[in-house]
Amino acid sequence: MRSDLNLQLLEQFVALARTKNFTRAAEELHLSQSALSRAIQKLEDQLGQPVFERKPREVVLTEIGELLLERAKHILQLMEHTFSELSEAGRRGRIRLGTIPTIAPYFLPGLLSSFAKKHPDIAVIVQEDTTESLIKRCNHGEIDLAILALPLLAKNLEVEPLFDEELLLVVPSGHPLASSKTVAIDAVEHFPFVMLNEAHCLTDNIASFCRRKAVQPVTVERTSQLATVQELVALDHGVSIVPAMARKIDTSVHRVYRSFSGEKPQRTVAMMWNSYRFQSKAVKSLMEHLRRQKQPK
Repeated sequence: MRSDLNLQLLEQFVALARTKNFTRAAEELHLSQSALSRAIQKLEDQLGQPVFERKPREVVLTEIGELLLERAKHILQLMEHTFSELSEAGRRGRIRLGTIPTIAPYFLPGLLSSFAKKHPDIAVIVQEDTTESLIKRCNHGEIDLAILALPLLAKNLEVEPLFDEELLLVVPSGHPLASSKTVAIDAVEHFPFVMLNEAHCLTDNIASFCRRKAVQPVTVERTSQLATVQELVALDHGVSIVPAMARKIDTSVHRVYRSFSGEKPQRTVAMMWNSYRFQSKAVKSLMEHLRRQKQPK
């Protein structure tokens, strides 16, 4: 039995235990549902007892399944760490860094430049994606580290806040609100808003703040890029709320940024990683570098 109990079979078992559903687990593993079912049946035949209790809409681990899950995770982690350590010993440092579009073009240039000066032998490969996708990819080991904004529903992942960042009102130059040093949140309610689409966590962050203040801005346009939001504001399509780091690199004279009076909307930038996976010396170096970063002015 032991010679037939290979790593691939353990990976399939762990995936099904996590998803509790043959269809979802099969999609994640890029297998047909029947192939996954045969693999689990083979595992149960080898053990001589069931590891899952089949229910109409999900599968639940049996007592022996719970025990196997604990051991299987340990075995897979040990093998991954071993191969990662061997690989790292024989090649140049490399980091797969994921980040969201509302952070990547504003925060990463300075971060990566200062990191490269200290660690010229480490290559950082940037992968920009939505929060939801980055969480999945971090879980699956497709990226080593991610920079995102809170809140995060990142089950089984480690999340560490880095800094808080103010969110600013941006209006076209010449706009009635441009003459004020600070703006009350209820003063913007009657102006049309240009926003990012719902796939971006920044949109949820702004909506949550507005709800707390009993403000309901009317969104007239949505886009997938923050730079497009800024350009539409400059063209007088509406006003918007953007991160302070976006203002830092904006040289346009056609937009004006203002803080809100009273409680200011903000977001918390954080880093996320999978503590169950091997962290190379290169990844740990970037994590320490991130911890020393301060909020962009």
